[in-house]
Amino acid sequence: MCVRDNILAIKPHLPEGVKLVAVSKFQPIEALLEAYDAGQRFFGENRVQELIAKQSLLPEDIEWHFIGTLQKNKVKFIAPFISMIQSVDSIKLMQEINRQAEKSNRVIPVLLEVHIAEEESKHGFLPEECKALFENGMPEQLKNIQVSGLMGMATFTDDTAQVRREFSTLHALFCEIKTMPTTNKTLFTELSMGMSDDYRIAIEEGSTMVRIGAALFGVRR
Repeated sequence: MCVRDNILAIKPHLPEGVKLVAVSKFQPIEALLEAYDAGQRFFGENRVQELIAKQSLLPEDIEWHFIGTLQKNKVKFIAPFISMIQSVDSIKLMQEINRQAEKSNRVIPVLLEVHIAEEESKHGFLPEECKALFENGMPEQLKNIQVSGLMGMATFTDDTAQVRREFSTLHALFCEIKTMPTTNKTLFTELSMGMSDDYRIAIEEGSTMVRIGAALFGVRR
């Protein structure tokens, strides 16, 4: 499977303003370089150790996104270089990212992960919890993180109507939070939803960032 051809096939179908994050977990360096040579600059990883190893070997202008469950004791290893942490699922993790970002003299963009799926294995804030954070002005109190938007994963199902409902729910939450007086509307701009099987629906429902792995690199074996 040609990574370059897959990227060039998908990108023209992404509306203006929708970013493609290439989910490169478990992929060899050669595959990432092929994507890079095709113009891809956003890559998503979900394991700290693998991310650190790849970041040290690949071009410096890559923007690395952490997209998996992040343990608080591992934040310090990626804080010096990470471009965005998409999977912030607790207040304690927000606070730790803020601490480590301050130590690195950085402001780290983050997305708050919202639990919208029926599957219990999915992580994230409940919608009401997420709204409460902004009502209380917490994001503005943490000076070394920038809450840039929301992220969510739909239920893994063939029921496209259900997937659409879940994405629509997240988009509605995003719009509601954006209108709150305590939200920095200039910075709160990203809605990350949609993967290889459902990114087209996600885009129709307002996604600004899609996380695609298998459709670019093939199914991992």
